[in-house]
Amino acid sequence: MSAELHIPPHPIPGISVDESDTSFPVRRVYCVGRNYAAHAREMGKDPDREPPFFFLKPADSVVPAEGSVPYPPLTSDLHHEVELVLAIGRGGANIAEANALEHVWGYGVGIDLTRRDLQAEAKTAGRPWEWGKSFDAAAPCGPLVPVSKTGHPATGRIWLSVNGDMRQTGDLAELIWSVPEIISLCSHASRLEPGDLIMTGTPAGVGAVVAGDVISAGIEGVGEITFKIGAPTL
Repeated sequence: MSAELHIPPHPIPGISVDESDTSFPVRRVYCVGRNYAAHAREMGKDPDREPPFFFLKPADSVVPAEGSVPYPPLTSDLHHEVELVLAIGRGGANIAEANALEHVWGYGVGIDLTRRDLQAEAKTAGRPWEWGKSFDAAAPCGPLVPVSKTGHPATGRIWLSVNGDMRQTGDLAELIWSVPEIISLCSHASRLEPGDLIMTGTPAGVGAVVAGDVISAGIEGVGEITFKIGAPTL
């Protein structure tokens, strides 16, 4: 006789929608690595326009970028990376660049929190980055704003400060791979579905934060966020 299963279904992760009581359900979180030339240089890489690479974060690592976000375990070098987040509202595979923006529901401001020491160890050993990028609360995100309000931002200031000190500043025009290109390339590797998020890369200036630090970030025409790095919960 088989044992009865008493595990309740997990709630579907979601992000709040700006000026609304609704929530955008999250299916997958795709992230583009080193998509600003200056950031590629600060990470010791050539910023030439090579094919982009992607990694994923768990859907439930997306948390509101407000209040307190806990400092994760296993690291002493937690880094901030501010990014334009795009939300897919219409699915598709092998999407053409010319049609890619038709698949975007909206945009938001997100932070790719990274356990840089674990990522560096994985790189040195030739292993996957997952432990450095994928953990609880690894992707704080502000409310999503629908395209009807933002349009499709291709230019505009993107910035991040810690305790009032400016750390990262750039412009969306500096993306090596544009939003339409990112969507098309991603959809050729894996079918995109409504509820998918794509974090599009971060400008230069990434650095460490500690418990008690206040992170503020924003993207012109999209929004601003502020939250505190809290004490470890594990």
